[in-house]
Amino acid sequence: MLLEPRSGRLAAWGNALLAGLVSPDDAVLAIVGEDTVHRVEGLPGESAPVGLTLALGRLRTLGVTGLRVALPAPGHPLGLSGPPEFNARALDAEEAVVCFGAAFGLVPEVYEAGPAGDVHAEVVWHVLPVREAPPADVPSLGEAERELAEALREATQVLSKLDVAGSGPVAEAAIDAYRARAERGQEVLAPGYPPRAVRVLELAQRVALLVSLAYDDGQGAAVTSAEMAARSEALRPVERTARRAQVAAYNSIVEERERGAG
Repeated sequence: MLLEPRSGRLAAWGNALLAGLVSPDDAVLAIVGEDTVHRVEGLPGESAPVGLTLALGRLRTLGVTGLRVALPAPGHPLGLSGPPEFNARALDAEEAVVCFGAAFGLVPEVYEAGPAGDVHAEVVWHVLPVREAPPADVPSLGEAERELAEALREATQVLSKLDVAGSGPVAEAAIDAYRARAERGQEVLAPGYPPRAVRVLELAQRVALLVSLAYDDGQGAAVTSAEMAARSEALRPVERTARRAQVAAYNSIVEERERGAG
């Protein structure tokens, strides 16, 4: 699982743009990040892929007032509402953006090119019809925060027993890189998000990093098939909790707006 999914950047900065809190140039710069370019294919009225600035403006004119994130995994359609065709594309990509206010969704397709050490990514977002229904299994921010705290305690205890708590130079380098990125701009989310959403996303990303390091660690004591199975058993619900919390954080603006309108 990406610590910062592309769908999260698109939804967060797209929501800030739709709310008039950032300029189109700033939003697009943040969404693209370290990728080379993002384009959007399948927009109504467009016969060819278009740039993000035009695409976000067109979505607004089509009635889109907010963007939600979906981070599905096999057996867990987190954030999705159908139809099956869209769900399948989103599951294959492991992420998607679902529009609020108009029945559209966007699924990224990533193309990588370049020699080793200089690989660059280009992203095409495919616009597809979605079903207008509540997204699957998305908790509130409060629920997500409580679940994360409990999952982190349980995972730390189990992984410590298995000697896969994320130690060693590779793990330390990954943690240092995460901290450096977090400190670089302190913009975990785009302008307009409540402090609790920022706090939940930061914790979810730390938990996701722990899960990633534990899966990658081959130097600990978990070397037998039984111990490997115990590791997976411990990590699976933690990874699920981290994904649910990320979606809750990214979607919090839209969820608050929907509750206010209800």
